[in-house]
Amino acid sequence: MRWFSKAISTFFGLGFFPIAPGTAVSLITVLFYKFVLFRLSWPYFLGLLFFLFLLGVVTSSQYVSSLQNKDPSEVVLDEVLGQLLALFMLEPSWTLVLSAFFLFRFFDIIKPFGIKRAERFSKGWGIMLDDITAGLYTSIIINTVVFLT
Repeated sequence: MRWFSKAISTFFGLGFFPIAPGTAVSLITVLFYKFVLFRLSWPYFLGLLFFLFLLGVVTSSQYVSSLQNKDPSEVVLDEVLGQLLALFMLEPSWTLVLSAFFLFRFFDIIKPFGIKRAERFSKGWGIMLDDITAGLYTSIIINTVVFLT
């Protein structure tokens, strides 16, 4: 089970990318959304988000328990979920998806407005919730700008 948890929580090993693994995986997620996932209807997309959340909580909890490390940088499934949440319902234009990418990375790295507090939850819950919060902030801002323009 440890091998499975490691494979999933590191997004099939991409979390071991030597430079900024979270940013690299977020960028891959943006590209996958732009060219593939934007076609999903919103109920299926929400189902995917819910599935990734549950899978992330379970696998990252198991993986970090085996490491005795609260939030290792190689655990990046949370970035996939947070970035997808930031992209939810956006048109796949380069302007929007790249704006969502940069804004999500900003929130995930800086952790303003209570995002840091979400990390206080134990194990996989904290790992996943801080990126969900960053994704929600990004989504609210991007969709507000789209609505107002």
